[in-house]
Amino acid sequence: MEDNPWLSRTRLLIGNDNTRTLQNAHVFIAGLGGVGSYAAEAICRAGVGTMTLMDGDVVDPSNRNRQLPALLSTQAQFKTRVMKQRLLDINPDLVVHALPEFLTPESAETMVVDGKFDYIVDAIDGITPKCSLIAAAHKHGVPVISSMGAGGKLDPTRIKIADIADTYNCYLASVLRKRLRKMGIKNGVRAVFSDEKVLDDSLMVTDGTNFKKSAYGTISYLPAAFGLFISSVVVCDLIGWKTKALFPGKPSGFYSSGEDIHRA
Repeated sequence: MEDNPWLSRTRLLIGNDNTRTLQNAHVFIAGLGGVGSYAAEAICRAGVGTMTLMDGDVVDPSNRNRQLPALLSTQAQFKTRVMKQRLLDINPDLVVHALPEFLTPESAETMVVDGKFDYIVDAIDGITPKCSLIAAAHKHGVPVISSMGAGGKLDPTRIKIADIADTYNCYLASVLRKRLRKMGIKNGVRAVFSDEKVLDDSLMVTDGTNFKKSAYGTISYLPAAFGLFISSVVVCDLIGWKTKALFPGKPSGFYSSGEDIHRA
C-alpha cells in the first residue's frame, strides 16, 4: 500500500490502517447520473479497492450539463463503460465491475445478497427500483445511503444529511417515505437531500421509461455536490469516523472527532 504514491495524502490524513480498510472495501453504486458519477469518482479517489457500477443508460447530449461521463466524445456510450475507464485511469489497481443494465425490483435483492457489498449508494431516479434496493439493503443489514432529488434546486448550502424520516421539502423523499412505510421501513436509512424549495417551473414530464415519470431542470454543480456529500458518508462510515453532521440522530457516545482516527 505504501508503494502507491497517489494515496500519500490520504494516508497522511487518515493513517495506514484506515487507508487499508478502504482498499479492502467493496462499494456498490446504482445509478451513474449527475449524483452517482461524482460519488463514484470521489469514492475511487479515496482509495476504495473494489467497486460495482450499475446503470443501463448511455450518454445523451442532455447529460453534459451535469454528469462526469458525459462528453461529446462519449456520446451514445454506456455510462458504466466510460466510468470504468475513467476510474481505472485514477487507480489502475481498482477492481471494478461495470454492469450496463438497470436495477429492477426483481434483481435488487439478488444484487445485494450476491454482491457482498460493504456499502451501497442509491443514486437511482425511479421510485420503484429505489425502494427495492433500499428495502433489500435494509433487510440484509448492508449500509446504504440514498440520494433524494437534486433537480429543480440551485443552492448547494441547503444540502443536508439525515435519516429518511427527517427529510422535507423534497417530493422524491416524500413519495419514498410513503412507499417505504408500506414496506415496514419508517427510518434507519440515511439520505442526502436539499431543504430548498423546488422551482416548480422546471418540471417536465417524461415517457415513464425505467420507472421515471418526470424530471426537473438541473444545474452543473448541484448533483455533483450531492454526490460528494454521499461519498463523504460512505468513506467516513467505512473507517468508523462519525460526526454529528454526517451521522445525525445517533445515540450518545457514537461520535468521534478527527483526533480519534487511529494512525498506524
